[in-house]
Amino acid sequence: MDQGILSTVGNTPLVRLDRLFPEFPARAYAKLEQFNPGGSIKDRAALNMLRGKIESGELAPGRSVVVESSSGNLAIGLAQICAYFGIRFICVVDPKTTRQNLAVLAAYQAEIDMIEHPDPVTGEYLAVRRRRVRELVETVPGAYRPDQYTNPLNAQAQRQTMAEIMTELDGRVDYLFCSTGTCGTLVGCADYLREGGHHTRIIAVDAVGSAIFGHPPAPRLIPGHGASVVPPLAASARPDEVLHVSDLDCVVGCRLLAVREAILAGGSSGATVAALRRRMADLPAGSTSVLIFPDNGDRYLDTIYSDRWVTEQFGEVSHLWKGDKC
Repeated sequence: MDQGILSTVGNTPLVRLDRLFPEFPARAYAKLEQFNPGGSIKDRAALNMLRGKIESGELAPGRSVVVESSSGNLAIGLAQICAYFGIRFICVVDPKTTRQNLAVLAAYQAEIDMIEHPDPVTGEYLAVRRRRVRELVETVPGAYRPDQYTNPLNAQAQRQTMAEIMTELDGRVDYLFCSTGTCGTLVGCADYLREGGHHTRIIAVDAVGSAIFGHPPAPRLIPGHGASVVPPLAASARPDEVLHVSDLDCVVGCRLLAVREAILAGGSSGATVAALRRRMADLPAGSTSVLIFPDNGDRYLDTIYSDRWVTEQFGEVSHLWKGDKC
């Protein structure tokens, strides 16, 4: 099935981060998932969740409709696949979805169903989005819900991500820094490592205000990082360590990447940078760390990379990424 543009999903670059923290006496690498055709790691999950049903004919043009909730990246991956095969796609989004993501979805002819009001208890949108998806599946003929939050094929896709990393580094990965959302990437990478008998320490990087690892939910600014409810996939995550980083941490991490490595990455990538920065004094000299960068930064130009937005949200903080030492 993997032909045309879909044949380019996976086998993304792994690059050494030499300039990010010059004083770091160990090695750090970034897995650049922005090089997938839809621009993020979610292309892998989207293809894995739809491939079997398309090949079997369960999903077909004219009689099938894919319905999913997404803050952006999975939506784009699904939209691209559905556009390629001529399958109708309805995506349930919320006001946190970036303008750039909405424009990409529109370009792929996806139908956008916008949730206007958050959950009155948590102030977040995820639970409301998922309820709306259930409503659509019950009322739209031929509807299929991949459900990235529970679908094991989401996590299964990321085994290949970890396999690519281990092949590139000859199996020598001491620390893996992985941001969390649906927990698909975290679970898939962890499963690959544990089943292969590798001793890589798995560090889950969650958001302050995320409920995934037992903290009370609170409002968050960065879409796709953390979750206001515990996704079912999280039950099998079992990371060795969990670090919580703030929205400002994400911004600073992204800005440091842009200034020092010329890498324009998304908010959850900045989160892994912040986590490495917090832990690097404890990591042995000569060890190898890998950070998974889920997406590109071009979808965050109005937020993370906008000086005006950053100042409105956090005040004047540019000193945190400017200068030789920060």
